[in-house]
Amino acid sequence: MKRCLGLILLLCSGMLHAGAGLRCYKCSDYTGRCENVQECTFEDSCISLSERGGKTIRQCIRYTDCDISRLTQMFPSISSFTYRCCNSNLCNSGNTVTTATPVLALVGTLLSVWWCWV
Repeated sequence: MKRCLGLILLLCSGMLHAGAGLRCYKCSDYTGRCENVQECTFEDSCISLSERGGKTIRQCIRYTDCDISRLTQMFPSISSFTYRCCNSNLCNSGNTVTTATPVLALVGTLLSVWWCWV
């Protein structure tokens, strides 16, 4: 029983995230490759804003500013753009990557609980 409890605690700890703040890519370029990372505040999200001409701006932005009317005011020199705001570390990379780690950890925990009490 102690072994099962230890296994369950180990799997549950894999689902917890460190208390660090959000990190976003920070750059403004035409290449799509961005290596600079910035630490954001607790009220920020990451943004990837793409200008019609191909230039992309990536940075931290206040979550409440992720709105087309606010962004138009913040970037007046850009007349036409698309944007995406997100709230996970380095989510504004331009690559659409989804992680299944938390889901897999939850499934593993549930299977361990079931295995220990069967």
